[in-house]
Amino acid sequence: MTDDMTTARPDIVRLAGVTKFFRVRKDNSLKDRIVHLGRLGKAHRQDFYAVDDVTLTIEAGTTVGLMGANGSGKSTLLKLIGGIVSPSSGTVQTRGRMAALLELGAGFHPDLSGRENVFLNASILGLTRAQIDERFDDIVAFSGIGDFIDTAVKFYSSGMYVRLAFAVAVHTDPDILLVDEVLAVGDEAFQRKCMERIQLFREEGRTIILVSHSAQQVAELCDRGVVLSDGKVVFDGDTNEAIGALRNVLDGRRADEAAREETIHPIQVKRIEILDADGQPAAEISEGDPMTIRVSVDALRPMERWEVGFSIDTPLGQMVLASNTDILGVRLAPISGPTRVDLSIAQVHFGPGQYFINANAAGVSEPSSHGLKQGALLTVRGDTSTMGTVSAKVSVAERSE
Repeated sequence: MTDDMTTARPDIVRLAGVTKFFRVRKDNSLKDRIVHLGRLGKAHRQDFYAVDDVTLTIEAGTTVGLMGANGSGKSTLLKLIGGIVSPSSGTVQTRGRMAALLELGAGFHPDLSGRENVFLNASILGLTRAQIDERFDDIVAFSGIGDFIDTAVKFYSSGMYVRLAFAVAVHTDPDILLVDEVLAVGDEAFQRKCMERIQLFREEGRTIILVSHSAQQVAELCDRGVVLSDGKVVFDGDTNEAIGALRNVLDGRRADEAAREETIHPIQVKRIEILDADGQPAAEISEGDPMTIRVSVDALRPMERWEVGFSIDTPLGQMVLASNTDILGVRLAPISGPTRVDLSIAQVHFGPGQYFINANAAGVSEPSSHGLKQGALLTVRGDTSTMGTVSAKVSVAERSE
């Protein structure tokens, strides 16, 4: 027997030609539905393909990130894998115990206490009463719910909901863990605890399928990235290449949106570019280096006074830096056509990771505004000895009393 055969991992998830469509009605009122009954009814219904002919295999012990723009089919695909919804066509095969965190508080009854919901949810996930009793204290400690464990969950905040749901799921010894964006809920300390538990699961050889808008999260946790667009798989492979493929998908969607808005806004942001210290286009910047954000703007007609601004966000939507020409005290020359504005940052002091850059142009003499969200994706390289969105050099000095 060869080494390849002895080290081969079995498939734990198999999807073959999986399609899921939903029937969407075009008649929005009761009157419309009555009028369109009968032979004309079909003309007012449309099939929306959330997942379109997806064939995918996932090996045991791998961590896979599902990525894509909003509406690309990520969450529906995860629900198909979890058996929450059935495919319209094709087959889904899984093996082993599965724990799914697909929706906030899914599986919780609002009128039951946290304690009662732990027993209910864990039993649904396949644990016996004795196993739940044995793990109950660990579940509560992990969730950080404390005395609220005997309070009805309908009084919980969204963060408390997801912390308890995550704590139950990770203590059921799942072979497959499905996670859909719930790591975006809760404070940074709890998010880090979740990431550490997922990392432990990876080391234990469990299979994790993660839906995330955070390229940084996927790069940190996943062995493989799958990018979806309009329900179809457009990339499947290395996580860094997957992030690049996602950027291309987002760029294509932004181009389509810009084309649709062509005649709407008298002033328009056309493009955002990142330039390095030499003025060359760059997707990566080292911590502490200078950086220029180039915003390309066009005006459909001459405009005497106008302004440009930018903001930089984490993949989870937290703004880390923003400015504009107004608060900088800069008055731009009148615009009458395509123009570029360079906004330079002397030193980039962001923590290592990935950030989205947004830009906005606004008319002052002729009130109008147009923005481009997530127009560029910036990767910051740097020291990983600290965490967070701000970089700093930290030293330790020990002194005896």
